Amino acid sequence: MIHKTIKLSLLAFLLPALLYAQTTKKLSLQEAIQLGIENSKNLKLSQNKIDESIARLEVVKNNALPSATASFLYNHAEIPTNKLVIGGADPINLPKRADAFIGTAAVEQLIYGGGKLRYAEESTKLLSEVARLDADKNKDEISYAIINTYYALYKVLQSAKVVNQNLESIASQLKQAQRFFEQGIVTKNDVLRFQLQQANVTLTQMEIENNRKIINYNFDVLLGLDENTNLDITDPGADTKQIEPLNNYLDMALTSRQELRQLDLQNQVAEVNVKSIKANTLPSVGVGANLYYINPSGKFIPPSEQYIMPVTVAASVSWNIGNLWTNKNKISEARVQQKSVGIQKDIFSDNIKTEINRNYQSYLLATNKIQILETSIAQATENDKLFESKYKNNVASAIDRIDAETLLYQAKINLEIARADAGLAYYTLLKSTGKISL
Repeated sequence: MIHKTIKLSLLAFLLPALLYAQTTKKLSLQEAIQLGIENSKNLKLSQNKIDESIARLEVVKNNALPSATASFLYNHAEIPTNKLVIGGADPINLPKRADAFIGTAAVEQLIYGGGKLRYAEESTKLLSEVARLDADKNKDEISYAIINTYYALYKVLQSAKVVNQNLESIASQLKQAQRFFEQGIVTKNDVLRFQLQQANVTLTQMEIENNRKIINYNFDVLLGLDENTNLDITDPGADTKQIEPLNNYLDMALTSRQELRQLDLQNQVAEVNVKSIKANTLPSVGVGANLYYINPSGKFIPPSEQYIMPVTVAASVSWNIGNLWTNKNKISEARVQQKSVGIQKDIFSDNIKTEINRNYQSYLLATNKIQILETSIAQATENDKLFESKYKNNVASAIDRIDAETLLYQAKINLEIARADAGLAYYTLLKSTGKISL
């Protein structure tokens, strides 16, 4: 019984740790992007729009098929006054009641409608391509959002790592100060200063942990994971990447940006619309066949020679001549709309150029910051060692010692953040070209 109690106690003690292990997920940047894309509700909506445009295209294609109708009618008539006399003629005797069966079937096919059906199909195909490009753009936006959040979480974790190292160093310095105080080398004020520094850095640690929880929760939602999942991420690759000349990225964007390609398709749609409006001035030609079944015998299956089944074949030509002088204004309006699309593309191209140049310069700035911070860390490290030695020899004050150590660890945090910023700046540059990829 005692052994069972011990086992249950151990299980209760280990259960929180087991639950924590179950809700911790290790993710690389590539895995995070793949998971986010698979679970993205926005991408599912984009795919639904693509499916909708494909279905709309099939509907438009069906408009070119022949139409067919069929109907069957049963008619019963009661004739109370069934004797008819007109003038002095012999009376006409009618039955007291009558039944009749009438059936019709018709098939019609549009032979030529000025090309409007073909233009409608072409326009719908182009709009389907616009929907696909819109889905590609959403995919890039989601990928970038995941990369951005991944780097944000990485920066927080790296800052926490440096702060933890700082706290370990402060604890060591505090023990040393307390020992010096017991030996009468330093005053109680020095011990208090180290304790104050420890409290301040602990507050920073708490703020960083709070930010980590917020970013981690948001990342879980973005990836479609359970909100209680603790994400253990890896180094996303903070090394600076070699970039190409600015003009290469400009050329890439002008050929790859989904928005520009969408505007090209919209321009083609506008051209098709102009052609469709012009088709209003052309005649329409159609053919059709009709079958009639007339059975006045009152019997569902009539005797021979008591029903007729005439068949008619017809061809029709229709032409709205008024469109010849009223349609030109509609064409002018469509041309203006098409021109507007071209102007929008020019404006957007200029915006892309400024965006890429800004992101390019931001990446260069981020890499230059890394070089400067690496130099500053070397200087801060040397300065920290110098004041550590001076403090041990009672040459420097506790304030000088604390300041030197604070500068060193702040420089380390700045370097980690700068490396992450440089990695994110690189992907921001790629995103602005329309080709964000790992």
